[in-house]
Amino acid sequence: MRSRFAWLLAGFGIAAALRSRLLRRLAVSTPLPEPAPEPDPRADELRQRIAEAREVVDERDTFEGAETTIDDAPDPASRRREVHDRGRAALDRMRGESPPE
Repeated sequence: MRSRFAWLLAGFGIAAALRSRLLRRLAVSTPLPEPAPEPDPRADELRQRIAEAREVVDERDTFEGAETTIDDAPDPASRRREVHDRGRAALDRMRGESPPE
């Protein structure tokens, strides 16, 4: 009789362990749905900054359209020669010398 009672208790113990394990698996596999996120208050500020940045890009395009392009710019060597010649002429005038002609 003792062995039958021991087998019966062992069976109940195994059944209880399997039941608890099954319940844990079900609890882990079906998580509760997360609540909907609240709108971020910084989102409107970010949208406003992006809109301002787009306006700045448009203004920059307009500004760059009025600039002289590299193809239309004068040769730097000739510009450098002109500046040096004017500087030498100013130096000669300050010294009281007449410029060579």
